[in-house]
Amino acid sequence: MEGLHGWLQSALTPSRGRMLALAVGLALVVAVAISCTTVNRAVVVPPQVPGADYIGTSECETCHEEIVRDFATASHARLIAAGTNAINIGCESCHGPGSLHAESGGDVKPPFSYTAGRPETADYGARPLVPAGRATEQVCYQCHGDVRGQFNLPSHHPVPEGRMTCSECHPPHKGRAFVGGGTALRDRDDGCLECHPAQRGPHVFEHEALREGCGICHHPHGSINAKMLTIRDANLCLQCHPAERRGPQVYIGGGNHTVRLQRGTCWSAGCHEAVHGSRVNSSLQF
Repeated sequence: MEGLHGWLQSALTPSRGRMLALAVGLALVVAVAISCTTVNRAVVVPPQVPGADYIGTSECETCHEEIVRDFATASHARLIAAGTNAINIGCESCHGPGSLHAESGGDVKPPFSYTAGRPETADYGARPLVPAGRATEQVCYQCHGDVRGQFNLPSHHPVPEGRMTCSECHPPHKGRAFVGGGTALRDRDDGCLECHPAQRGPHVFEHEALREGCGICHHPHGSINAKMLTIRDANLCLQCHPAERRGPQVYIGGGNHTVRLQRGTCWSAGCHEAVHGSRVNSSLQF
C-alpha cells in the first residue's frame, strides 16, 4: 500500500505543478492587461510663471463663455485629467496661469501670448532674444515633440518661419483637431485644399490615389523630400504602379518606360504633369 501511495503522489505532483504554473501565468496576463487599460497619468507638467496662479477654466468662462462652451467638443478636451491625482486646468494648460489676467480685467495678457514664428535673432548671430511670449507652435510642441522634428526637415510648411500657424489646420478650441472636422476620409484634406484649391477638382480624369487623401503622398508637416513627399522621385509612383522588367527594358502600365524614367520624375519628364487629376487626358497630362 505504501508503494502504491508513493506512486500516486509522484504521478499527481507534476500535474499539480503544471496547473499551478498555468494559474500563475494566467494571473500575470490578466494583471498586465488590466494595467495597460486602466493607467491614467498626467505626464505634461503645467508651466509655472512667477507671480501668477492657476484659477481654473470656470474663471475663464466669465469672459470667454462661447469658447469655454465649445471647448467641450474639442479633441483637446479629452486630455483634461480628472480626479484627485491631477489638476483640471483646462485653458491654462496652453495659455498659462491666468490669475493676473483675470484680476486685471483682461488688461494683462495671459502669460503665453500667441505670436507666429520663431523669436527674433540678434544682429550679431543666431542667438534668439527673449520673446514677449512663446510662439504658437512652441506651445503645441510641448506635447507634439515629433512634429517639432518634422518641421525642422528641409521641406516643410512655413510654420517655423511665421507664415502659418498650427491652428490654421488644427483648431484647438472646437471640434476635431482638423479643419474638416468630419468623420469622412477626405475631410482631413479640407485644410490642404483651402490653400491648394487647384488640387480640389473635380477632374474629368481623376488620380485614384487622391481617394486615399493628401497624406498618401505628402507628409503634412515636413519631409526630407521635395514637396513634402513621402518618397522621392519616381519611387513614389512605383508604390502603386509597379515596374516590370523585360530584359533591359522597363515597362509600367503596359508601356515602355525605359527612356522616360531617365528624364526625371514622372511629373517633370513631360508625361504626367497633372499628377492630381486632369481635365483632358487619362494619362494625367495637361
